[in-house]
Amino acid sequence: MRFVAILAVVLALLPAQAKAWGYYAHTVTAEIAEANVEPETRAKIERLLRASPQLGTPDCPLASLEDASVWPDCLRGAYWRWGYTFAWHYQTEPITEEYSARKNCSGGACVSAQVERNQRILADESLPDNVRLEALAFMVHFIGDIHMPLHSGDKDDRGGNDRTAAYGIVPGLNLHWVWDGPLAERAISGNPPVVRRYSAAERAELAGGRAADWGRESWQLSRDFVYPQAFGCDPCDGELPDETVLSQDVLDRSIPIARRRVLQAGLRMAEYLDEAFAPGPLPEQERDS
Repeated sequence: MRFVAILAVVLALLPAQAKAWGYYAHTVTAEIAEANVEPETRAKIERLLRASPQLGTPDCPLASLEDASVWPDCLRGAYWRWGYTFAWHYQTEPITEEYSARKNCSGGACVSAQVERNQRILADESLPDNVRLEALAFMVHFIGDIHMPLHSGDKDDRGGNDRTAAYGIVPGLNLHWVWDGPLAERAISGNPPVVRRYSAAERAELAGGRAADWGRESWQLSRDFVYPQAFGCDPCDGELPDETVLSQDVLDRSIPIARRRVLQAGLRMAEYLDEAFAPGPLPEQERDS
C-alpha cells in the first residue's frame, strides 16, 4: 500500500514537472503582469497579438500574454529553426565566484542580456508587428526564467540538473526540476491568490531593478539558500554530494522564497511592459557588471 501511495504522488506531480516554469509559474507571472499593467499597455498588447500568424509557429499558439510566457519553451520542438535561442534561457554563474552579468554571456547569449535586448526591440515602433511580438514573447518568458534561482546560480552541475534530489518522499528528481516544478506550483497555489492588482506600496517593495539585478538576486539565493538548504552545508567549502533529499522542513522554508520570486517576476514584467509601450524610445541603459 505504501508503494501505491508513493506512486500516486509521483503521478500527480508529473504534469507539474513536465511543464515546470515552462507552463504553470510562467503563465501565473503573465497573469500577474496583465493585472498590473496600465490599461493602455494592455490594449497595445492585444493589438500586437494579432500579428501572431506571421510568426509561422502554428504548433505554438500566441493569442494571449499567457501564451507568450510559454511560447519560447514551445519552440524547443523545432531545433533546426530556433536552436540559437536555447542558451538565452539561463546564465548559470558559479556560486563560488563573484557574480558578473558579463560572464557566460558571449554575444549576448544569456538571459539577462536577452531580457534587455527584447525589451528594446518591443519598444521600437518602427519595426514590424511580428518582430515586436516575437520580442514580447521572449521578454516575458525570460523575465520568468531569470527569477528562478537555479537559472542563475550554479555549482558545476548545470544549475542543479545534475544533482539528484528527492522531493520529500518522491524520489528520482533533480534539484533544478524540484524548484522549477512542484515547489513553484505549491508556492503559488491556494490562498491567498497571487494574481491580483497590487498596491503601489507592494509594488515598491517587490518590483524594481533591471535584469542584471534580478540575475544577481537569483545567484545569491542559490548560493545562500538553495544549495545550503538542499545539502546542509556551505556549498563554497568543497564538493557536494550528487544526491540529496529535500525534507519537509526544507520545503517549508523554500516555499515563501519561491512564491516571492514569482510575484517579483510578474510585477517586474508589468513594469517592463509599461516601459516598452510608453510613447518615445527607451532611455539608454548601461549594462551592469
